[in-house]
Amino acid sequence: MTLTNKIEDPAVKTAIANDCAQLIDRQVSAKGGLSGMALKAAYKVVKGIGNNYVPGAINRLLPETCVAIEPVWAEGVAKGDPVAHLSEECDRTADLILGATDARIARVGNGLIAGTYNKLRKSIKPEVVTAVPEVAQILNRHVG
Repeated sequence: MTLTNKIEDPAVKTAIANDCAQLIDRQVSAKGGLSGMALKAAYKVVKGIGNNYVPGAINRLLPETCVAIEPVWAEGVAKGDPVAHLSEECDRTADLILGATDARIARVGNGLIAGTYNKLRKSIKPEVVTAVPEVAQILNRHVG
């Protein structure tokens, strides 16, 4: 069974989304400096939409994201350790995650979320690269 098939279970999908939202919370709160201030301000705007907006957005993005990273996950499964493989391929995996997010944002239009994302897009790849190993652990914990 593929990663994409496994997230069809609403309970699994919700658990992954909640864990990823907590990961984002931790990453954003740990940021310092001017770039950290900008990221924190943007994240506060997004979270201001509603308490469950971030997990809900991740839940909505999860199917597209899993389709995007499925080839890397499958390579890792074939090698016997998808967590290690995604971690080793963190730059590639981050590009796939961001590509799925970019496509979703392009469909959403020019609202508050799209505007905020587009302002930060160039600067967030390092954050996603850093998060990939923990994202891989979250996926493995729920679907592995």
